[in-house]
Amino acid sequence: MQQDLLTKIDAIKSEIEKHGVLDLALAKNIDEWYRIELTYTSNALEGNTLTRQETALVVEKDISIDGKQLRELIEAKNHSEAVEFIKKFARDNQKSSAITLPVILDIHRILLQKNDDANSGRLRTVPVRIAGSTSIMPNAASVPKLMEEFIEWLKDVKGHPVSVAIEAHYRFVSIHPFVDGNGRTARLLLNLILMQNNFPPVIIHPEDRRVYVTSLEKAQTGGSKDDYENFMLEAVVKSAEEYLKSLK
Repeated sequence: MQQDLLTKIDAIKSEIEKHGVLDLALAKNIDEWYRIELTYTSNALEGNTLTRQETALVVEKDISIDGKQLRELIEAKNHSEAVEFIKKFARDNQKSSAITLPVILDIHRILLQKNDDANSGRLRTVPVRIAGSTSIMPNAASVPKLMEEFIEWLKDVKGHPVSVAIEAHYRFVSIHPFVDGNGRTARLLLNLILMQNNFPPVIIHPEDRRVYVTSLEKAQTGGSKDDYENFMLEAVVKSAEEYLKSLK
């Protein structure tokens, strides 16, 4: 099944590439849509209550939303900035081996700036637990070494870029290197690798949160990784199909 999904993804990518260089207005429109959609969905997965429309107002118009916490407004602006950061990095660096620990720390710093400056861009030094999960995260003392091994793996890994991106996301969240912002950083890392290889970004929708989290937890607690990999591959297929549809 996974190979079938990868073949389908490659076929969609080929169709996308047939459109060649996009008209500047269309490219700008698609970029802006993804910036808002990635920001809205990723933050919503972590409990941010801004709607899609409210996220757009905060990011594009710098408008405050009555009844929403300042933290949520800052999260929207920060995530939008982080999307721009990975887009530029992907344009300038076409291999996953270019992703270093400082790059990941920069992504995390942008995500948490002004909300948690004490922890932004810093590896955790305390234990963490995932609310509602039985997964046990590594001891804080082992995090620097695990991240060093993770970066070395990224430098040397071979295989289909989509499979690499999905595995990178899994390995990263299983280290859980930060006090907060691990999920958002992991999804940006996932999309950074996809974009480095000229695949459209993948969007994980809030309504799919239960399946997403459950599949991750199953693999992290000793079960099969198949559910997680299939879920992520199907999400890549859906996102690529949406991107192709927008071109047409």
